[in-house]
Amino acid sequence: MGSKSPARPPRLAAGARIALLAPAGPLLEGDDLTRAEALCRALGYEPVLSPGAGRHYGYLAGTDQERLGDLNAALGDASIDGVWCMRGGYGSTRILDQVDFEALAHRPKPLVGFSDITALLIGAVVRAGVVAFHGPVARAAMPPFSREHFERVLVRPEPAGRLGRLPQPPNVLIPRENRIVTLAGGTAEGPLFGGNLSLIQCLLGTPFFPDLDGAILFLEDVGEEIYRVDRMLAHLRAAGALDRLAGVAVGRFTDLQRRGADGALGFDEVLQTYFGPLGIPVAHGFPVGHIDDQWTLPLGVRARLDADAGELELLEAAVV
Repeated sequence: MGSKSPARPPRLAAGARIALLAPAGPLLEGDDLTRAEALCRALGYEPVLSPGAGRHYGYLAGTDQERLGDLNAALGDASIDGVWCMRGGYGSTRILDQVDFEALAHRPKPLVGFSDITALLIGAVVRAGVVAFHGPVARAAMPPFSREHFERVLVRPEPAGRLGRLPQPPNVLIPRENRIVTLAGGTAEGPLFGGNLSLIQCLLGTPFFPDLDGAILFLEDVGEEIYRVDRMLAHLRAAGALDRLAGVAVGRFTDLQRRGADGALGFDEVLQTYFGPLGIPVAHGFPVGHIDDQWTLPLGVRARLDADAGELELLEAAVV
């Protein structure tokens, strides 16, 4: 992670002008733009749709140059207070090497999204030295749980503290997928880093891969087969990326396909294979990923993981 902490962008105050854009996959529903604008207004912000917000070019939201142009324009526009991605999908890595991270470094502002947007978030920290935010995309619904954590992290210029778990009705058995499971107990402190496992793996060998020494790594993914998750973790291990982690907080791997023609290992077994020998705190099941109720996590901010209690605490403010 290096010795220098990333800069904190200004908080999203009431009336903030938020650029809404799609730097990767296209919007798939006709009312996605309307819902994104409505969500911005409900949060007290002024939505600013990028010129290409509704474009569709194959499996991309416009050509590389169109998507890049929208993103760089928002990063360089002094009147824009934040950049909120409306969808992940695929395409961020196609433009990553041309993103104007210098503009973001010169005038920090929150960059928010998840899934494929992981590449841009990591790029913001590594290349611009600015905290970025793994959180809900703008076109999706924002339930009270997600809104609470979004505002705790992006609106309040003080440490968010211990992040809350999903509320559970009394006397109701918690489904396994909603439990936080301890794989290796203990506590750890360090800068928080992570996002979508597929995107983190594909950044290996590029100038955008982060220094994870002493970091608390969080991971999520969607629609992957268990052997592919295994292979991605094997790649990270072989590259030495896992060697000096402080702790691991695994989020949700939704729609995980556990069994193929050759059978399958359990998810716990795969995680234990790669993280168990490290001798660090590890837990999984945190509300991070392709789910409605999710945390907003600031990349680069110091955090504390208590794997026994299944808790994550943000020790520093993410905004100023």
